[in-house]
Amino acid sequence: MKVFIPLILAAATAIFPVSANPLPEQANMQIKLELPELDVPMYARPYVAIWLEDSDRQVVRNIVLWTGNHTEWLKDIRSWWRKFGRYNSENIDGISSATRGSGQYRINWDGLDDNGERVQQGNYTLFTEVVREHGGRDLVRKAIVLGEEGFQITTEPKAEIGAIELNYQVN
Repeated sequence: MKVFIPLILAAATAIFPVSANPLPEQANMQIKLELPELDVPMYARPYVAIWLEDSDRQVVRNIVLWTGNHTEWLKDIRSWWRKFGRYNSENIDGISSATRGSGQYRINWDGLDDNGERVQQGNYTLFTEVVREHGGRDLVRKAIVLGEEGFQITTEPKAEIGAIELNYQVN
């Protein structure tokens, strides 16, 4: 009988999955991103991709894609391309915008996934990838917990990207 009860619970969970709680309606995250001014020959504005993956390593939301209109170079944003771009090339025009020069940028993520639904509370990874033609490439991964508690996190700067500040608020 002791073996039988866990089997019943497992079957019930498969039939009636436990529903996760979506983020609170007012939850949002401000991302402050710095693209440093680099004194290098042949400076080109970088391609930037910021996306959110769930604990199953599935892309939940493409937050930023700064690529300009040269889609032939999208493969240079290697991590993003391997996770999303090569499988969804028909959707890229709907999420991309012009590249940006050096400076500080504020991006607001509204807590929605790529389908316009509230993201479920839980563990996620925020990825920021910056690639510059004739330059370097940096990828910043930050594990975060999205729920009913806010947080502030600052990452370490890298060569192609300054410190990234994350400010998650629920009220």
